[in-house]
Amino acid sequence: MSILINKDTRIVTQGITGNTGEFHTTQCLDYAFGRDCFVAGVTPGKEGQNVQGVPVYNTVADAKSQHGVNASVIYVPPRFAAAAIDEAVDAELDLVICITEGIPVADMIKTRDRMRKMGSKTILVGPNCPGVITPDEVKIGIMPGYIHKKGNVGIVSRSGTLTYEAVHQVSALGMGQSTCVGIGGDPVNGLKHIDVMKMFNDDPETHSVVMCGEIGGTDEEECAAWIKENMTKPVVAFIAGVTAPPGKRMGHAGAIISGGQGTAQSKIDALEAAGAFVTLNPSEMGTTLLKALG
Repeated sequence: MSILINKDTRIVTQGITGNTGEFHTTQCLDYAFGRDCFVAGVTPGKEGQNVQGVPVYNTVADAKSQHGVNASVIYVPPRFAAAAIDEAVDAELDLVICITEGIPVADMIKTRDRMRKMGSKTILVGPNCPGVITPDEVKIGIMPGYIHKKGNVGIVSRSGTLTYEAVHQVSALGMGQSTCVGIGGDPVNGLKHIDVMKMFNDDPETHSVVMCGEIGGTDEEECAAWIKENMTKPVVAFIAGVTAPPGKRMGHAGAIISGGQGTAQSKIDALEAAGAFVTLNPSEMGTTLLKALG
């Protein structure tokens, strides 16, 4: 078991003929079951070409018709990326992972509102995220596959770098990961911490979770409230941005404190109150997990 993706996922890369799309698709093809999972690419006007043996189509609907794709990964330039998400949603894919950063907020507001109004069942991860990986099965995105190891620790993070750090520490300590989800750091995005936490709680192969958050917004506090009432597995948490001054953006577009909300301390307090094992040192996420597991 895993969440979101596994060796049976059938993936289309939107923007596969661009340098970024081709490079990362090649890396994913070379990872575990990638050759079986990445079955199509899409770039309008490039139908008939192929990238590393992957056939290219003009539309996601065509790729779905020909290959039964149920997931998409997007490497489309920012001004076209929201439209690419819309196209994948219209094709009724189960999962869309948008790696693109710098998408205009207004575009994402329209896309998110459109998904809600149409009652879309498509799960959106990102934008501005590293992707999702189920170790030894399939990776979708830009994360370095070699640091991952199959195991029972779920990892969810707004930061790609912190995702990799948590993975590396968990792997180095002899534990592995069930699935790792980078949800992205934009203010308007798809999956939230709480959504992924619910999935991990329901997954029998996930025995504990490492959660990385950061300043900005109230998503971590809302997740903490859910953890307190529902979580049955140990949770280790780290929140970045303790020293960030109010009104100063730190790294991600969504990592900004405003109106007295979204501080690192408020998130830390909420998670501690929920029973999570919170570390203030990013280099101690792995050892904190060992302590949490007893």
